[in-house]
Amino acid sequence: MTTPPEGRGIPGPGRGSGVFRILHVSTGNVCRSPITERLTRHALRLRLGAELSSGVVVESAGTWGHEGAPMEDHAAQVLHEQGAETEGFTGRELLDEHVIRADLVLTATRDHRAQVVSMGHSAGLRTFTLKEFTRLVKAIDAATLPPAGTAEGVVERSRALVQAAAALRGWLLAPSPDADEIYDPYGAPIPYFRSVGEEIIEALDPVLTALTGVPPELITERR
Repeated sequence: MTTPPEGRGIPGPGRGSGVFRILHVSTGNVCRSPITERLTRHALRLRLGAELSSGVVVESAGTWGHEGAPMEDHAAQVLHEQGAETEGFTGRELLDEHVIRADLVLTATRDHRAQVVSMGHSAGLRTFTLKEFTRLVKAIDAATLPPAGTAEGVVERSRALVQAAAALRGWLLAPSPDADEIYDPYGAPIPYFRSVGEEIIEALDPVLTALTGVPPELITERR
């Protein structure tokens, strides 16, 4: 994986884009990261509506991504059961430009996090496993974050949340090595995919509440 050449014009995180980019990373980009990407998009629309969520771009890629591949059928079924969209998805291999553009990188495992950080691009302070980020976010006082009453406010709040989480890293360690892992369901039967989906939903909920300022009990369908 090579660093994009100078002058290519790829903006770094938070610079010149007016949006907040979340990148979900797994191995093949056909199971865990597609589920996480589409559940995140779905939840943002439910909590904020289309206008306020427009400033958050949610993508995914794989460290050994199946470039151009559809998501696994069981992954798509899990998303359908949660009411999330599956249309238009194609797998991607993780590239330097994806990391450069991302304001927040959330990985399925610690190995994925290590691979993202090893790519450089000052990614360490904005790259977490999903479960690690959840643990850190739970310790942040939401009252200290900017309000999310506008699309610009959502972006500002999201950037502040990442900074606050990075400041807490090292203080709130995982209780066990497995605590920050979401294991790969590739090739498993649908019940295991459903359990992974529930695991992802449980981890995403506090993150989305912190990003949006909207707790799950206040969610209403917005069209």
